[in-house]
Amino acid sequence: MPRALSWFALLVFAAGCCASAPDPLGAVPDAAQMEWQKMEVNMFCHFGPNTFSGQEWGSGTESEDLFNPTGLDCRQWARTAAAAGMKGIIVTAKHHDGFCLWPNPVSTHTVASCKWRDGQGDVLKELSDACREYGLKFGVYISPWDRNDPSYGTPEYNQKYAATLRSVLDGRYGPVFEQWFDGACGEGPTGRRQVYDWPLFHRTVRELQPSAVMFSDVGPGCRWVGNERGEAGITNWSTLDTCAFTPGADAPPTDTLQTGNKGAAAWIPAETDVSIRPGWFWRSSEKPKSAGQLLQIYYQSVGRGSLLLLNVPPDTSGRIAREDSLVLMQWRERLNADFACNLARDARFKAPCRRGFKPSRLGDGDYETYWAAPEGDCTPCICLSFPGEVCFDRIVLQEYVPLGQRVEAFTAEALTSKGWERIASGTTIGYKRILLTGPTLARKLRITINAALGSPVLSEVGIYKSNEI
Repeated sequence: MPRALSWFALLVFAAGCCASAPDPLGAVPDAAQMEWQKMEVNMFCHFGPNTFSGQEWGSGTESEDLFNPTGLDCRQWARTAAAAGMKGIIVTAKHHDGFCLWPNPVSTHTVASCKWRDGQGDVLKELSDACREYGLKFGVYISPWDRNDPSYGTPEYNQKYAATLRSVLDGRYGPVFEQWFDGACGEGPTGRRQVYDWPLFHRTVRELQPSAVMFSDVGPGCRWVGNERGEAGITNWSTLDTCAFTPGADAPPTDTLQTGNKGAAAWIPAETDVSIRPGWFWRSSEKPKSAGQLLQIYYQSVGRGSLLLLNVPPDTSGRIAREDSLVLMQWRERLNADFACNLARDARFKAPCRRGFKPSRLGDGDYETYWAAPEGDCTPCICLSFPGEVCFDRIVLQEYVPLGQRVEAFTAEALTSKGWERIASGTTIGYKRILLTGPTLARKLRITINAALGSPVLSEVGIYKSNEI
């Protein structure tokens, strides 16, 4: 029985939901995936020897003493992330060069072997403590590729890598909300490549951090979006066919990672990873993207049903650069202004005889109160009537995905002085879809579902006037 069903049952009894509530359709998120999706934006921090060498991929031969942040301040990272509206931080605990930001007991290429803090430093400890202080969740990226470890390319390395995972996930750093894997598999110091034991790695994570969402090209918790431009697919299914695919060279095609697979058996939503700077690690010669560019990335990621993982790399002092922080604050200010007031709260909703909650709850800002179309009606229409003419240029639609992702095509029409005009259309909705319509002055808005896998179940309809008009 899908775990989401138990949440739904609780909603029925607790909120007086209609008894004819719909059953889940197809694959659905588990509780951890749903909590992860609601985070919407998290911070990625690429930090390590590459910060000091200026390289993107270290060779693994760098001296441990190269890592020497002069004023590490993980509280500043967390403070910046929280002020930018982010909900969690994922750090590169170990990148491809093999250097570990914590005293990994199965490696000598770690902070314990460098002069920084006399070998007593532990970046993961400081960051996990800072995340707790600022109400953020803590996640780790531990690359399976290791260009330093001489056992890389042998069966022994898989056991050593599992032990590396254990040394981070065993609870010493508290709960880990996301374990970030990639399929990177180059040569090790002996010229060999590794055959990864993914079942072993996944078992290790599930044993120690059962609520951690595992990222890779094929999940199993969430998937790579297929590019590093900050752009999810215009069509974006949170379901994926993983049969015969593994992370790395044997991953699904990038266009499949972009769109997912309609009706597939596994719930593996997209995560969009992109850096605020041209590179992933900090370089003095590079500048951050503008607030406007970050706003576009938000609309093309979160606005298309994906989670946004925005990389903000600390500099050689161990702090987030002032110019990066300023851009983040400008971006958050503009984003807050765009969604300051939901005009749908004052609208009168009209929709077919419902299951679930009454249609007016679609504008209440509560994701858990949903409206469901009658059984068998896959093309319902929802009409919003406003007290007077309203001006808007943003429409937000959300499906109640604990009951499955269903919508595959929809249109939005506005009743203007010229009559009914189509102002937007789209394919999937998923957890969240944000439509930029251009300035529209209307008395009514009509959302029509044109095609769906089953009777649609919508959670929210939001109407907003951005700061641009």
